[in-house]
Amino acid sequence: MLSNNLRNCTLCPRECGVDRTKGENGYCRLDDKIYISSICIHKGEEPPVSGDKGICNVFFSHCNMQCVYCQNHQISDNSSPADKYRITLESAVNKISAILETGIPALGFVSPTHQIPQMLAIIDELHKRSYKPIIVYNSNGYDKAETLKELEGIVDVYLPDFKYSDPVLSDEFSDTPDYPRTSMMAIKEMYRQKGASVIIDSSGYARSGLIIRHLVLPGAVENSLAVLRTIAEEISPEVHISLMSQYYPPRHFDRRELNEMINADDYLRVTDEMEKLGLENGWLQEYGSSDNYRPDFNKDHPFEDK
Repeated sequence: MLSNNLRNCTLCPRECGVDRTKGENGYCRLDDKIYISSICIHKGEEPPVSGDKGICNVFFSHCNMQCVYCQNHQISDNSSPADKYRITLESAVNKISAILETGIPALGFVSPTHQIPQMLAIIDELHKRSYKPIIVYNSNGYDKAETLKELEGIVDVYLPDFKYSDPVLSDEFSDTPDYPRTSMMAIKEMYRQKGASVIIDSSGYARSGLIIRHLVLPGAVENSLAVLRTIAEEISPEVHISLMSQYYPPRHFDRRELNEMINADDYLRVTDEMEKLGLENGWLQEYGSSDNYRPDFNKDHPFEDK
């Protein structure tokens, strides 16, 4: 049982081994309670994820990665106090069910890796209340394949990142030198469960499938090219890719290129490589789309205009 892992936490690849039921904190600095920063309608995901009505997204706080450029840094910073995000199971389910009652059929869990037992408790309680939404697992890709195996039959759509093919870059930017190998093992497990097809219903929502996201970083075009080659060679050229151009610097960096937007020519090189590799399924963001993807989690509705 995944809930038992919290007594010797090995949910994610860090395998901290702490007893979160006794308040011991590992890398994510969370115990066994539920910590959610926002429950809201989000209309900015990939078309079959958001559909025409949007998706009910549950944004968990803290993270098992600490990407220096994280666009959700307001809620993902593990050094920030967790208490303000603590929520009861009943309160979380009440908020989710109120959104589902509006006719939104999909429920996304964002950054769930370090709170999978809490995610499963929410799903179980929703089922008890006769809600059966499409379950979307939206992660940074730094997951354990063994943990994902226990989600088979529960998760409908996997929406992982595949950030890095370069372990030096993944170590420097995200404190995860093992990311390329570990994330690929996780995505292979997702692919085993779902295959390359994304099954979309008559209302435009994905009912089953795998969509791999990749954010192109400034000054790291070779990393992106290698990511695409790895996906095509080790997973399948038929898999669905969401290639993102939305990077923006959330703060000032010593590394100069991270203070810039991605270069248009670099993005074109990456999109051209997708075509050469036969990665024809998926979506491209328009170049210069970063202004449209800047959430403010100090607001009740983080993705609404200020």
